[in-house]
Amino acid sequence: MKHQRGLSLNGMMIGSAVLAVLALLAMKAVPPWIEYANALKAIKGTAADSSLKEASVAQVRLAFSKRADMDDVKSVRPNDLDITKEGGELVISFAYTAKVPLFKNTSLVFDFEGSSAN
Repeated sequence: MKHQRGLSLNGMMIGSAVLAVLALLAMKAVPPWIEYANALKAIKGTAADSSLKEASVAQVRLAFSKRADMDDVKSVRPNDLDITKEGGELVISFAYTAKVPLFKNTSLVFDFEGSSAN
């Protein structure tokens, strides 16, 4: 007599439920990371702009604002930036918290910080 092999209906339902929960987590967690990467790209591009080496803080904030609009960055506003000069180079940094609701009273909380120096 041969042993039966395969996936039972219960096993398939449990596996599908686990897969659905993982897909939900991924769909909720990925957009904040994409926005963080876009914000980091915007501050690094702004800091690398040679026309802003001697610019005022307001001009740097305006340049970042334009780049952030193009990259659809909404979590980091120009007033959230810390703008300094280190060794003659423009250094821009930011930090923020993103809270992503999952269901009922459960949320994912991400603490993001970035700098043009690293």
